[in-house]
Amino acid sequence: MANITTNMPRMHARRRGAEFHFYFALIFLAALPIETVRYVLQVAKRRTLNLRGPLARAWKEADAITPLIFSV
Repeated sequence: MANITTNMPRMHARRRGAEFHFYFALIFLAALPIETVRYVLQVAKRRTLNLRGPLARAWKEADAITPLIFSV
């Protein structure tokens, strides 16, 4: 049986250029008001502040959507 852990292929991170950052910023700014409203609604519903904040939520959305645009 072969031991594949010794010669694992290296995962090369793609360099993110200016165009990627531009689209990321646009998506982030578009997601920010939406995620702020969702955050306030969840705080009111759950009655706790122990939730991920609107900036983290918007960042997560932009981080998930932007690579999808460039994968096509």
